[in-house]
Amino acid sequence: DISNSIISSVVKKQNKIINYLQPITKLIVLNYKTKIPFNNKYRTPKTLGVDRMALIAGAIKKYPNKNVLIIDAGTCITYDFVSDKKEYFGGAISPGIKMRYKAMNKFTKKLPLLEPNISTKGNSTKNAMHKGVINGVFLEIEGVISQYKRENNNLTVVLTGGDTNFLSSLLKSSIFANPNFLVEGLNYILNYNIDD
Repeated sequence: DISNSIISSVVKKQNKIINYLQPITKLIVLNYKTKIPFNNKYRTPKTLGVDRMALIAGAIKKYPNKNVLIIDAGTCITYDFVSDKKEYFGGAISPGIKMRYKAMNKFTKKLPLLEPNISTKGNSTKNAMHKGVINGVFLEIEGVISQYKRENNNLTVVLTGGDTNFLSSLLKSSIFANPNFLVEGLNYILNYNIDD
């Protein structure tokens, strides 16, 4: 017996799901007009991805009154910071692991398309590609964490997304790895609107 539901999708074709859920549940289609549990100071709120909105809400729920950096490692790697005062100002977006491999293959004539793999040696073209992608992502994430730690006291760092398990073993920073963080944030937004 499902009485409430929420949809967070960056795909435009969601009419089938909406048509199914709307008559049988109180449905929320997450967008920039949805009531959220944080102060959104993003300059272009219409363009803020609904996935990022859910992640920020998850940070507010799980780590109240803390400065939180959420790193979502999926198709893209997003970095979102929410302050201990529940203020969100934005973050950064960069290519994800698989996108980096695809870019090397697509924009060169001879580099193969590879699946992610940890390589400590650059002693072949394939190993050099692995080392370049994985080191690049690793050093980028470590650098962003260091930057936010310099600017914010008591920073909590959350790693989520499809590449969470792959990356969490590499990162030295004390982070909380939670592949379900987005779903938890969605549930919080749903309850936040229902309890209203």
